[in-house]
Amino acid sequence: MEQLTTSLDVLFILLGAILVLFMHAGFAFLEVGTVQHKNQVNALVKIMSDLGVSTVAYFFVGYGVAYGVFLGFNLDGQLTQAMTEKSGYELVKFFFLMTFAAAIPAIVSGGIAERARFYPILAATFLTVAFVYPLFEGIAWNGNFGIQGWLEERFGAGFHDFAGSVVVHGVGGWIALAAILVLGARHNRYGADGRIRSIYPPSSIPFLALGAWILSVGWFGFNVMSAQAVEGIQGLVAMNSLMAMVGGILAATFISDKDPGFVHNGPLAGLVAICAGSDVVSPLGALVIGLVAGALFVKAFTWTQVKLKLDDVLGVWPLHGLCGLWGALAVGIFGSTALGGLGGVSMMPQIIGTLLGVIVAFVGGFLVYKLVNIFAKIRMDDEEQFEGADLVFHKTHANPPREEFNR
Repeated sequence: MEQLTTSLDVLFILLGAILVLFMHAGFAFLEVGTVQHKNQVNALVKIMSDLGVSTVAYFFVGYGVAYGVFLGFNLDGQLTQAMTEKSGYELVKFFFLMTFAAAIPAIVSGGIAERARFYPILAATFLTVAFVYPLFEGIAWNGNFGIQGWLEERFGAGFHDFAGSVVVHGVGGWIALAAILVLGARHNRYGADGRIRSIYPPSSIPFLALGAWILSVGWFGFNVMSAQAVEGIQGLVAMNSLMAMVGGILAATFISDKDPGFVHNGPLAGLVAICAGSDVVSPLGALVIGLVAGALFVKAFTWTQVKLKLDDVLGVWPLHGLCGLWGALAVGIFGSTALGGLGGVSMMPQIIGTLLGVIVAFVGGFLVYKLVNIFAKIRMDDEEQFEGADLVFHKTHANPPREEFNR
């Protein structure tokens, strides 16, 4: 019976890893549909290459920073033990958590699209996945540095982030903000007076919608499988994910007056926000969390573009950074028994944990992108931006012209 349970756990978390891995196709198509046509190939290649670099970075360094298990170096036979015990559960656990880590550069990619050089960005990906992301991951999910223990002793509850509103999405969003500040806006995006000079509408609404749908479906693996064992499965997590997703859709639909870009990012805003408390809030609370997140994304996206002059192409800081922050704080509100939650949470640890995640992500991200920029220029030249990353780096278009031969 014990062996059967172990095997089911392996299958359970493996299915979760596959679903989250498939979400990277969602990241890719969301970016492909949003950027200009001349940058579509670059978006696809970046997401794929970032996944490869992220896996290596997390295997050799990041997983060890977070959990003290350096599989790539087989310290004290850790890799050998994982290969031979519990039907390989520790290996699929790594796979699952690696797909979370790889989401960080996928998030950042959308913010700095259309003006980032290829190989310097891969270098930044390695550093963020190896050091910045796992630093906070270890604090929140492995109790590193005793911070969770101190919060529990001081406030009666630790920082609660079940599936990563801050650990994954918030960290990714605030690293993206740092990267955007280092790179600056796209050429000709803003005029000398600070007003938006060039407007770049989505190049393909169908691709954008496809990316949103893939992400939305994969998210149920992201959230439900965060239990990491069959015994921990909660239908509540699935239901809350659904309700928050719907809340995000409805808020974005009506506030944006059915703008397709906002409508298809609405469910993602709700899902980002519900990650943290999907196991403790009620479905009604999840609906409200999603409604607020959808509205927050629409308003914050416009505010950052127009008022703050942040050229965040996909709006990843509002979507992941701000909605992730809201989701973690919402745990302290809707996770309480007074509002229909299951309890065991407290607002002050949520505030402290969220602020710590923001600091680690923004400062760490800023240092990484500044450091990489010293050794290899990150930003594309104005002429290269005009030509497009597809031709500059990949020597092809998304839809290469077919040569006609007269015979």
